[in-house]
Amino acid sequence: MTTFILPLAALGGWQLGAAAILALLILVLVLVIATFFMTWLRAKLSGATVGFPTLIAMRLRRVPASLIVDARITAVKAGIEVSANDLEAHYLAEGNVIQTVQSIIAADKANIGLDWQRACAIDLATKGTGKSVLEAVRTSINPKVIECPAADSGRATIDGVAKDGIQVKARARVTVRSNLDNYVGSALEETIIARVGEGIVTTIGSADSYKSVLESPDSISKVVLERGLDVGTAFEILSIDIADVDVGENIGAKLQESQAEADKNVAQAKAEMRRAAAVALEQEMKAKVEEMRAKVVEAEAEVPLALAEAFRSGNLGVMDYYKMNNIKADTDMRDSISKGDEKK
Repeated sequence: MTTFILPLAALGGWQLGAAAILALLILVLVLVIATFFMTWLRAKLSGATVGFPTLIAMRLRRVPASLIVDARITAVKAGIEVSANDLEAHYLAEGNVIQTVQSIIAADKANIGLDWQRACAIDLATKGTGKSVLEAVRTSINPKVIECPAADSGRATIDGVAKDGIQVKARARVTVRSNLDNYVGSALEETIIARVGEGIVTTIGSADSYKSVLESPDSISKVVLERGLDVGTAFEILSIDIADVDVGENIGAKLQESQAEADKNVAQAKAEMRRAAAVALEQEMKAKVEEMRAKVVEAEAEVPLALAEAFRSGNLGVMDYYKMNNIKADTDMRDSISKGDEKK
């Protein structure tokens, strides 16, 4: 101990400082080597070397070095060269590094052309959609079947009405394969289901009779398949199979019944309007009759006044008045006789 202290005491102040800095640097270097040594060694032994400066830079950028190294080892062991910088860039873009590496490995084994950049683009495009680049590659290798209508749509069949008014219910299975060239920015399964459903409804609606649909259900799939429903989607339709066809309700008869009921209600409404108009006219005529009777009564009330005025002015004599009364009495008698004959 004494022999160690004596050389330190012999050093000057700046020499002690330099020795302390050197010791600190050696300590930091030892800590760095201890931290990244196993990761570096694992990459080195796997043939996917990643340098210490790169590992330190990953730590500073808060990128998990072990994840990047594992992904690079997986790719190199599969015969695919992907640099650590590309893996780190995809991780910083919030991509799924492991699944992206697995997807290009699967595509390479299946002889499907898929490079790293396109795989990254598909991975980022499917983020948050419930899909993944690995699923897209697997679907491209092993086509999958889409039920139409979808199981979560709340409907069991696709319903259409033939020209004879009979409803036809159908259910289809669509076999699709991922089109990796158009996967980014293209429509997904929902569009395929909607287009196939529209095609089935249109085909049933153009049939002259529901019997022709029941006799050859494959005619539906042929017509729908010829329409190119996979344009602009991320899939290629391989086949459309009609799984079930059934007869529904007589929609035409129901529509005719509803139309007849509506026509009846309209006719009843018009008849009620005419009856109301007739009642209104009758009441109006009664009012006019009463009005005319009032005018007659008013005119009859003016007759005695006119007679009195004629007497005063000398235009009517006593004998003339008696003659007029005789004529009136004679007229009343004839009226009573004629009314008696009518009663008989």
